[in-house]
Amino acid sequence: MGTVHAKAADNEVGGGLFEFDEPIELDEEPIPKPTIKLDGVRARVDRVHVDGLNRTKDDIIKSTVDELFHATDFEDVILKAHKVRRALDSMGCFRDIGVFIDVSSGPGATPEGLEVTFQVKELSRIVGGVNTTVSENEGNLVLGVKMPNVLGRGEKIQAEYSMGYRSSSNFSVAATKPYPHKPLVPVVSATVYQQNHEYPWSGYRLLDRGLLMDLAFKSSTATKHNIQWEGMVRDTSVLSKTTSFKVRESSGPQMKSVIRHIVAVDHRDEGVFPTRGTWVQFASELAGLGGGVANLKTELHAQANVPVADSLVLQMTGALGVLHDVFGTEIPDHFFLGGPTTLRGFRQRGVGPHCDGQATGGKTYWAAGVHVFGPLPFTSSRNGIAALFRSHAFLNMGCLAQPEDSSLSTLEALSAVRVSCGAGVALRIGRAARLELNYCVPLKAAQGDVAAPGLQFGVGATFL
Repeated sequence: MGTVHAKAADNEVGGGLFEFDEPIELDEEPIPKPTIKLDGVRARVDRVHVDGLNRTKDDIIKSTVDELFHATDFEDVILKAHKVRRALDSMGCFRDIGVFIDVSSGPGATPEGLEVTFQVKELSRIVGGVNTTVSENEGNLVLGVKMPNVLGRGEKIQAEYSMGYRSSSNFSVAATKPYPHKPLVPVVSATVYQQNHEYPWSGYRLLDRGLLMDLAFKSSTATKHNIQWEGMVRDTSVLSKTTSFKVRESSGPQMKSVIRHIVAVDHRDEGVFPTRGTWVQFASELAGLGGGVANLKTELHAQANVPVADSLVLQMTGALGVLHDVFGTEIPDHFFLGGPTTLRGFRQRGVGPHCDGQATGGKTYWAAGVHVFGPLPFTSSRNGIAALFRSHAFLNMGCLAQPEDSSLSTLEALSAVRVSCGAGVALRIGRAARLELNYCVPLKAAQGDVAAPGLQFGVGATFL
C-alpha cells in the first residue's frame, strides 16, 4: 500500500500521530492513553505533487489525483490518498508508488492545508519475463515481452509464446487500453493469436488462428463483465492412425464467429484457498454471425465456502452447461467431463460418450462437489511453507450426455450419475492456481466411462 507519513503543525496536539503516550511513574497507576479521532481533525489538500514522471501524460495524472481535493478531514485525506495510489497502480505504468503527507507551506497555504506527494518509478519501455500458466490440466512455460505505457496513458502491447508439456504451443500479441477514470472502469483489448493443442483422449489436434476483441468492466466492486467478439479459423486434424471414424468426420478447417458475455461475482476472501464467501460465473455465447458454425452455448459455475471449525473449510461447488446446435457444431465445441480438475476418479475426458475408446463429448452436463479443506495433520506450524498446503477430502458427482444420439430423453440421460470420493493434499501455486494429489475411488460409473482409481495428479486455476 505504500508508506504514509503524517506531520502536523507545531501548534497541533499529538504531532500528527494516531495516539500519544504520557510518561508513567513506576509507583503510580497507569494513565489511560487518549486517542485522536482523525475524522474530527479538519484538513484539506492544498497541493498534490507527483515526482518521477517521464512518459506518463499530465492529463491522466490530474484526473486521478483530483479526488484528493475533495477531502474534508485528516482521515478522509488518508483514505483518498490510498485510493489514488491504488488507481495509479492499476494503470500499469509504475512499479513503485510511495505516498507522503505533510503540512502545507509557502504561498497559498491554508491553516488546515496539507501537501500530498506521490513518488513513482515508471516501468521500463520494454519488460521481458518468464512465467508459468495452467490450462486443461497442463502446465505451460510462457515467454513474454511487453511494452507498458506506450502512449503515456496506460496503453500496453504484449507478446507471449507458451509451450506445454503435451506438445501444445500458443502465440499471441495483445494491445490493451484502460480507461481508469470512466464510469465502470472499462478496459479494451485486442488479441491476435495462434493456439495449437493436442487432445489424445479424443484423438485429434486443434489449431486455432483468430482475433479476440474484449471489453472488460466492473458494475460493482465484486462484479466483473467481459463482452467479447472472437473470429477464428479452426483446423481439426487426426492425431494418430487409431483415431475413430466419428472423430475423423469432424476434421478439417472451419470458420467461426462468436459473441460472448461473461459475468463473474466474487465475494470470496481469496481465490485459491478461500475460507468464506461465494463465487458465481455465468458465460453465454452465440456463434453464427458469420462463419460455418452456429450454436448457442451457456455455462454456469458456482462455489460457496463456509468455515466449520478451527482452520476447517467446507466448500460446495457446482457447474452445468447446455449447448444447442444449429449447424456446423463439431466435437471441439462439445463439453467434456472427467479428470483431476473436474470429476476426479475418472480419466481426463473420461466421462460421457465415447467412440472406440475416444471421448466425443456431450451437449449437456452437470456436476457438483463437496470438499473439506484443512491444515496438514502432522504439522504444528501453520506458517511458512506449511501455509501453502491443505489436506483435502472430496465427494464429486456429475453427468455428461448427448441425449439426441439415443432414445433417452434429456432428463433420463442426465440422471445417469457418476460418483467418486477421495482424499489428498493440495498445494497453492502463487495466487492463481493450485496443485492436487488425491487418492480417488470411483463409486459409480456408466457404460463407456473410463475410470481412474488410485492416485491422481492435477494442476489448474479452477477446480470443481
